[in-house]
Order: sequence, then C-alpha cells, then structure tokens
Amino acid sequence: MRRFLNPILPKSLRAEAPIVPVLRLSGTIMAQSSPLRPALSLAGTATLIEKAFSFSGAPAVAISINSPGGSPVQSRLIYKRIRDLAVEKKKRVLVFVEDLAASGGYMIAIAGDEIIADPSSIVGSIGVVSSSFGFQEAIKKLGVERRIHTAGQNKAVLDPFKPERKEDVEHLKRLQLEVHETFINMVKERRGTKLSDNPDLFTGLFWSGKRGLELGLVDALGDMRSVLRARFGDKVQMKLITHPKNFLGRPSGQPGVEGIGAQMAGAAAEGLISAAEERALWARYGL
Repeated sequence: MRRFLNPILPKSLRAEAPIVPVLRLSGTIMAQSSPLRPALSLAGTATLIEKAFSFSGAPAVAISINSPGGSPVQSRLIYKRIRDLAVEKKKRVLVFVEDLAASGGYMIAIAGDEIIADPSSIVGSIGVVSSSFGFQEAIKKLGVERRIHTAGQNKAVLDPFKPERKEDVEHLKRLQLEVHETFINMVKERRGTKLSDNPDLFTGLFWSGKRGLELGLVDALGDMRSVLRARFGDKVQMKLITHPKNFLGRPSGQPGVEGIGAQMAGAAAEGLISAAEERALWARYGL
C-alpha cells in the first residue's frame, strides 16, 4: 500500500527506505513444468516479471538467476519480456548470478543492465547442445521390433530406436548453428565492447564468476544484499516477488492434493530418462 500512497503524501510523511523488487529465477528452462520437475518458462514467470516491474517508485529491479539452461526459445522469451518491461517502465535491471547462469540461464542474465556474480559461480556456456540415447541394440537383445510408418521420408529423423543417419546429424548441426548464431548476436548486442577477444568465448566453455569478470561476461563480483545496500542505502528493502496465494495457502494456479497426485503419477510414467537428462544439465557444471 505504501508504494501507492508514497507519491501523493507530503515529503515529510513519505517512507525514506527504497523498495527494490526481487525476482528469483531458478531451475532448468523448458516449456512444461510439474511439481516433481519445476522449470522456468515464460508462462510460469510472466506474471512475476510483470509484478516486479509494477513498483513505480523502485530504483531498480533485482533478478536472481540460478539455471543450467534448457530451451533456447523459452530463454529468449523470458529475456525479451524482461527487456521489454525494462524499457517500458524505464527501470534498471540488476542481475545476480547464484551458483549458475549457463547456456539459456546466461541468455536470461544478459537482460540485465548489469550482471553481478559470486566469484565462485559459473557463467557462460554460450553454445547449443542436443542429446539423446540410442536404443537400437537394446531392443534387438530384447527381441523387440521397431515399427514406424510415416508420410514424408524425413518425418522420423533421429529416431532413438533406429541407427543414426549421417544426413540426419548434418541437418541437426545446421539447426544448432542457426540457434547458436542467434545466441551469439544477443550476447554481443547486450555486452558490446565489454567482451574480451578470447577465442573461446562462444565455444560453449564456461568459467567461474571471477574469470567471467575478466572476460566481460559479468560486470562485478558480489551478492545481492551487499550490492543493493551499497547502491541504495542500508535501509533498502528487498521485496521478494511471489505468486499470490489462494485461500488454502498455496500459490494460485497450483493443483490441489488430487491434482498433485495425478501429476506425480504422470511424471512417474514419463520414466527416468527425462529426469536423468535434467540432472545431467546441472551435473555438467559440477552441481
């Protein structure tokens, strides 16, 4: 309420402590999420992003990022929503890297006007990766015959139950290069002359926050509380942005007990492969 009343109150009655909205973006980035596999997507974060930028008197918006990446599309959509609102609301965006802002996580991070990282955090991994498994030998041993019928000779490219074809891999590589080029252009546009001329910068390598500062991937080292207090005073208030809760005390839009049970059953039915792939995203960076 205070942030709405502050502009119309006499100066002597206005609250002196500035309020900085804090948005936490944590997890892998993908279009779909569940209670067992929480993920970042535009659909799941749009309301929170809008809310963070609704504080008219806030001197900045602080965003905490902890993500190994994931969907390049969702990463770019979240990035764009942050930038669009930053321009529209004329707000400075301060991004703080926790353990990890890599790949799509770093793509979101460059939405910040400044990126502040912990010295031991991990940043970078500006590249594109696709992974899958090959099961053709396994199903042979099990005596299983793979039957697939398509209209279109390329409709079943990279089928994990069929031997890998050279032309399929070449097509995938072309697609990856296009996505990689988009990522590189975004980083260059946002980071500009801050970037070093290190030849490994866009090869998919990743670095500590300390080395990231030398490479121009981040602007400073530090933590959110210390930086915000140094910028806006010791009385600065950090307002964590969360989903509104319903009458049962759960974030609105979250399923009830029955819904969670159904989603848990569905997640279990998906098998362990997708969970292993998600875990591999974090493990790639030693986390």
